[in-house]
Amino acid sequence: MADIPAHDPVKAAAALAPKIREARDELDSARRLPKPLVEELDKAGLLRLGLPRSMGGLESDPLTSFHAIEELSRADGSVGWCAMLSSGTAVLTGWLKADVARSMFGQPPEFRLAGSIRPEGRALNVDGGYRVSGRWDYASGVDHATWLLCTCNVEDDNGPILTAEGTPVTRVLFAPAQAATIIDTWHVMGMKGTGSNDFVLDDVFIPDEHTFSLLDPPQENGTLYHPRFFFAGLWTQTVANSLGMARGAMDAYLELAAQAGSTMSSTLLRDRLPAQSAVGEAEAIISGARAYVLDAVGRAWRAVCDGCEDPSWEIAQARLAITHGMRESVRAVDILFHAAGTNAVHRKHPLERFFRDIHVAVQHVAGLPSNIEAGGRVMLGLPPGGLGW
Repeated sequence: MADIPAHDPVKAAAALAPKIREARDELDSARRLPKPLVEELDKAGLLRLGLPRSMGGLESDPLTSFHAIEELSRADGSVGWCAMLSSGTAVLTGWLKADVARSMFGQPPEFRLAGSIRPEGRALNVDGGYRVSGRWDYASGVDHATWLLCTCNVEDDNGPILTAEGTPVTRVLFAPAQAATIIDTWHVMGMKGTGSNDFVLDDVFIPDEHTFSLLDPPQENGTLYHPRFFFAGLWTQTVANSLGMARGAMDAYLELAAQAGSTMSSTLLRDRLPAQSAVGEAEAIISGARAYVLDAVGRAWRAVCDGCEDPSWEIAQARLAITHGMRESVRAVDILFHAAGTNAVHRKHPLERFFRDIHVAVQHVAGLPSNIEAGGRVMLGLPPGGLGW
């Protein structure tokens, strides 16, 4: 990996594909990323794509990050997912002061992030910071993380602190990974290699400068940290994971079709009209959804970069493209899986793994139908009413 420039994450991701494919069985059995693979991803900067340059990160634009995560996910969904979670949520460091973050992460940064933006803990306001307790679930990559993202409801000696509207005051905190206890909960049908276990913090002190509120303006000035674009940028990597898996499933099907028949006929799948039709349909779905994502996210990115006063339309299109892309990826993989017949049910064929993984990935909030509804409201001139718009 030493000959791959740190600033070219897409080439770095593509170069790692053979090692990722070799680790597939271990990913499933160990239910986490193997340490040597983590080290390779880390060395290539693929776990901190969204970390600001001021902190030693790559601060990759959303489309560069998309292509890098897509390449990883084409080789294996779990690897792409862990890179996506760490790199995507790295953008949240933009709400920290750069000098504080540099002292936290070191230089060059030792930064591998896991955690949750959902407020699943309690942060007691004390002198100089917060004492944090709680249990957070679905912490993908927690076994190899160096830092944990812990969102909490804030309390004082009188109990929970509420806003003027009566809702809980929340705060996002960065806790060192060694302060947590990992709970082995990740026994699932797909995305096994992500190691998305729970973790617990028990009365851990977090200095105030290691925390922030998303209601505050970011400390970083880059477009990547623009509050209106934040979720669109974050979830661009999420849809890259889905579309990458769909492309990986297509790769697996094409290889299978050139080698296998079925239980009823020795005629190769590639020589059958139904298989040819399935490939054509799936290809059109994958390529069409991908083109929409790249176009819509690109337009939203340019609108925010150019200082557009109200980028609501562009952001709505990006958010629609992201959710559409995730759901269409599932549809394409389903077509290929069924076209493969009984071949696809065997663990030895990568298509079986992509089928399991894609159906877990689409459960992410970025893939929910409510995002389509919110986008439709924007198209109709109404407030979106959804998360992070």
